[in-house]
Amino acid sequence: MSGFQMPITISHAMQYIDSNYYVLPAFQRDFVWEADQIEKLFDSLMRGYPTSSMLFWSVKGDTKTNWNFYKFISYFIKGANNKSVVNELYPTASANDFYAVLDGQQRLTAMRLGLYGSYAYHERNKSWNYSPESFPARRLYLCLSRYGKDDEEMKYIFDFKRDDVTGKADLYTDGAEMWFRVGHIMDVHFIGLNKYIRNNDFGEIGEEILDRLDATIFTDNSITFYLEEEQNPDKAVNIFTRINSGGTALSFSNIVFSLMVANWSAIDAKTEISNLQNLINIKGFEIDKDYIVKVFLYLYNNSVRTEIKSFDKSFCATIEKNWNAIRDCLISVFDLLRTFGLNNYTLTSKNATLPIVYYLYHTHKYSDFVTSVSFKTERATMKQWLMRMLLRRVFGASTDSVLAQTRKAFTSDISKYKIEDTISEFPADKISSNLKVLDTVDDEFLDQLLDLQKDDKYAFSILALLYPNLDYKNNDFHKDHLHPEDRYDELPDSIKAKYPFKVYNSIRNLQMLDANENESKGKKYLKDWVEESTDKSTRRGFLESHLIPDVDLSMTNFESFILKRTELLKEKLKAIL
Repeated sequence: MSGFQMPITISHAMQYIDSNYYVLPAFQRDFVWEADQIEKLFDSLMRGYPTSSMLFWSVKGDTKTNWNFYKFISYFIKGANNKSVVNELYPTASANDFYAVLDGQQRLTAMRLGLYGSYAYHERNKSWNYSPESFPARRLYLCLSRYGKDDEEMKYIFDFKRDDVTGKADLYTDGAEMWFRVGHIMDVHFIGLNKYIRNNDFGEIGEEILDRLDATIFTDNSITFYLEEEQNPDKAVNIFTRINSGGTALSFSNIVFSLMVANWSAIDAKTEISNLQNLINIKGFEIDKDYIVKVFLYLYNNSVRTEIKSFDKSFCATIEKNWNAIRDCLISVFDLLRTFGLNNYTLTSKNATLPIVYYLYHTHKYSDFVTSVSFKTERATMKQWLMRMLLRRVFGASTDSVLAQTRKAFTSDISKYKIEDTISEFPADKISSNLKVLDTVDDEFLDQLLDLQKDDKYAFSILALLYPNLDYKNNDFHKDHLHPEDRYDELPDSIKAKYPFKVYNSIRNLQMLDANENESKGKKYLKDWVEESTDKSTRRGFLESHLIPDVDLSMTNFESFILKRTELLKEKLKAIL
């Protein structure tokens, strides 16, 4: 019968997880807790503090096979760029009845990691790409030498310690302090706690702490839960949504994403989408669930607004049916963005890519669009359009209305989910026309662009527009100062007062160069570099291709140079924008 059940011990809960009697429904979110949250949870449990009730769903009969369910994780890696821990799919075809955890996953997973597993988080000054050195595995230890001080947050001192330091030892001594591996209590309890204590010298405090740990795991009925018996998946999803929609830890897109995942039947959506995120990550970009949800809506829904009502069974079935094509298209699009020279930092709006995704997907061009010579002109058009959109910051505020307008450039009937036959190439001009904010290119706007600093995330887009013919595909390019950065202090104080370093370090004194050419330039004075690179017959063409004004290029003539270069760049940008 549905209702609150008799509370159980942590030991019993862990046994049920090990036997897959407790599992996770497909719409559950991933584990997100930090290591210190786990440490504080164990301290709270040891102190007998009450924890919130959990919510379980009794899964029986056909419900077991109608949805996907997952096992609890036994280890965790937090924040690695190219590696994430995914819950293993639980095969339910021949499974006995079980409980699905609707609320309580984070706490139960935290207990499991503390008692049986490991937790790896980033080591300072190491790469954010996964390796055992950058993300060393750690196990939870409990200090037996002392209690926490009055001014410390925790009475019982828990700490995740590195395996390569402790050797995974059951007891570890660090200076004057003795540490006990928390998971070892599972063995000690069955050996006999009193016998274990007699065989070791823990002192009075150590014995008290171990006795309390044993009671916390094996005696205290810490796990209280409400059980939902009704075999109604929609009700389970609604319960889950109702519980999580009021909190701040779970975003609305996560809830919507969970609804979609719960409706996929033939594909393990959770694993598939996680794998896609990892693939895109390897390419130098990060995509989150908000972006993926928006892709689905943009491709196959009349409204691009993220709403629960949009993710009905029919819509989710359409996405599942076309998943492989959507996945392959997204991979192709981010390969394309790499050829544009973009990365996660310089791609200042992921939503700006959606018109490209829509076009390549519905024209079925994505499979060889990045490499085929026949699409060279279209790629150039897309690149220029995207850079303009990023500079204009069009996909910032009111994104949904902007996206809706961009889709109208492809078709007058969104419900057909196809592009009109009259469109044979990417309709950059038509999209721009629909977005009426693009009409004005005045000096104020151009000055804002030219004032951007070398390392600003928008600087790449400007320079890529100004220097479109470099090898962006292989990232064989450098941002570089025309007058070298190290030469600024040579300017007279009167000039520096008029043109501070923020002018010297701005687009007005920057160029994009072939990597080899930039290495040969080095820290040479601009005048010397130009003279070494040209003669009378080639000087003019060299200056034009590098967007350098034909003036005296010595440091003493910096003021004339910066004024003429500003004029030159404004003229160029007006023609482009």
